[in-house]
Amino acid sequence: MGWGAGAGMAGAAAGSAGAGTASTASGGGAGWAGAAGGGDFFLKKRLNMGNKYIRIVGGQYRRTPIVVPDVETLRPTPDRVRETLFNWLTHLWGGEFADKTVLDLFAGSGALGFEAASRGVAHVQMVERDRAAASALRTLRDKLKADMIRIHVGDAMQVAERMDASRFDLILLDPPFGQGWLPRLWPLLPGILTERGLVYVEAETSIEAPEGFTILRQDKAGAVHYHLLEFAALRK
Repeated sequence: MGWGAGAGMAGAAAGSAGAGTASTASGGGAGWAGAAGGGDFFLKKRLNMGNKYIRIVGGQYRRTPIVVPDVETLRPTPDRVRETLFNWLTHLWGGEFADKTVLDLFAGSGALGFEAASRGVAHVQMVERDRAAASALRTLRDKLKADMIRIHVGDAMQVAERMDASRFDLILLDPPFGQGWLPRLWPLLPGILTERGLVYVEAETSIEAPEGFTILRQDKAGAVHYHLLEFAALRK
């Protein structure tokens, strides 16, 4: 399959074939189960979902509703957190989104990826393991005629491991809490980031920057800690 950033991913077909119905995504996507000490927060978050849709908060698709599929573990990133993230990006990128490429490894509801597309990025690659969630992503993508978005049904680790020459300016990581995703993913990210690329991370606790990365911004909303890091290994 093509990835829209100048290259493909070896073995993508194998990754798709192995995709199951239990999502690995978080807010982005799914993954309340296994979150240490977060049961009350997640219950409140689910009850507050109300009509089970959220809205894009900025850009050309502003106010467009995103239907949250009836997947038990979906945990969409809240409006305020997305607004804060994209304010950070606007500042760091000088408001220039048109030449940026984005990889959303735990797409889930698509809240983060569609927000990036709405701000005018050149390309968004969404990865989502749950087929029902991926179908909802395609439905909204087609409704918006958002041709800059591509959607891959598969496992985040397999995608990160099998990526060929594609490089991304921003990688969005909102994995299921309590499942040890971040330590496994960190070593793979330098190979798929542009020089001084950025990584957005949501986690159940405040994180420390791994080797080669610097935390530029961080904040907390409820029980969720969110961070923006820069790939700093080649920084002058």
